[in-house]
Amino acid sequence: MNLTRDRVHSIGWISVLLVCGAMTIGLTLRVNAVKSQVHDAEKSIVYVQRDIDFLETEFQTRSNQQALKQLNDLEFGYKAPGAGQYIEGERQLAALGKAAAPGAPEPIRYANAEAPADKDSESSLLAMVSPVSGATAAVPEKAEKSQETATKDLDPELKALKHDAASLSKRLARIELAEAAQQ
Repeated sequence: MNLTRDRVHSIGWISVLLVCGAMTIGLTLRVNAVKSQVHDAEKSIVYVQRDIDFLETEFQTRSNQQALKQLNDLEFGYKAPGAGQYIEGERQLAALGKAAAPGAPEPIRYANAEAPADKDSESSLLAMVSPVSGATAAVPEKAEKSQETATKDLDPELKALKHDAASLSKRLARIELAEAAQQ
């Protein structure tokens, strides 16, 4: 095999390129390995910071508990309940109750919602009314009729306020372009 100078030269360049390519691949693998180690180190730093935060919170909580215990011992003297303080059942609880003594205040009574006047009416609650238009939302027919009769009986000042609110809602609902207003 007769190797000429040009052929040896091209084989040399190819071998140099192969060696450079192999070194580049090796260097890339090494860089990725170092990046992986850095990522693992950052992850362990985050875990250690979480542990430190947890331990600081635990320390503060326990120190607060100690301070609260000292304050309780000094000021209030509260103690944990003993076994004799618990009630075994409903009968023992009922035995603790007493009949009202003469001259004792009346027991507290709770307010009840009034029952609707008609069985046909759904609720005795007031209907929701829009503050702008005065229209009610989802009012039954009977409530609408009673509202109409109520508006007939209103004083003139309230009627004027309703009229102003209706005109305001109309003005707010109308959109005029600024260019059209100038022309």
